Amino acid sequence: MDEKNLTNGLSALDIKFNQEQIEQLIKYKNLLLKWNKAFSLTAIKNDNDVLTHHLLDGLSVVNYFNQVASILDVGSGMGVPGVILAIMCPNTNVVVIDSNSKKTAFLLQVKIELKLHNFQVINKRVEDYRPCKLFSVITSRAFANLKLFVNLTEHLLDVDGKYLAMKSELGLTEINQVDNYTSNIITLVVPNLSAQRYLIEMKRK
Repeated sequence: MDEKNLTNGLSALDIKFNQEQIEQLIKYKNLLLKWNKAFSLTAIKNDNDVLTHHLLDGLSVVNYFNQVASILDVGSGMGVPGVILAIMCPNTNVVVIDSNSKKTAFLLQVKIELKLHNFQVINKRVEDYRPCKLFSVITSRAFANLKLFVNLTEHLLDVDGKYLAMKSELGLTEINQVDNYTSNIITLVVPNLSAQRYLIEMKRK
């Protein structure tokens, strides 16, 4: 049922995929459930709910990251959307950063077991991170309010880069607090999930 539900969800989201990616996504879900018993990575423990609330939720943004050179996922936690983007965008350099060493240990294990050569894990506070190259896109899922998110990460965004922040309906009110950026609200449709999700795109004015 895992594979059938997953492929149905990918088709509903109009995402191109191959069998290797299906296997990687299922392996990621199984690793998450296994590690969650000891590391409490997510409050969601039911197999089907993990598929919907994490995998399909993360997959719902994939088509907005097409042809991106580099992605930074801030406060990645258990890896959404960073792991999913690395799987579905194999030609894109994806970096995930989190200050929690237990969560980054899990993400490193995901990198190894899924053989994600385009995936890098950083255990550090994002405001202290100084990479060699700036990022085309900076993303997050429920990391912080938008103003704080921008304040902590603006030094990491390329001059022509943009933010793509995953938000619930509550996050829509945060847009007005962000100065010097234009914004665009993208309504997401997550298969089998009744809660509304949004992707907030922000670019420098």
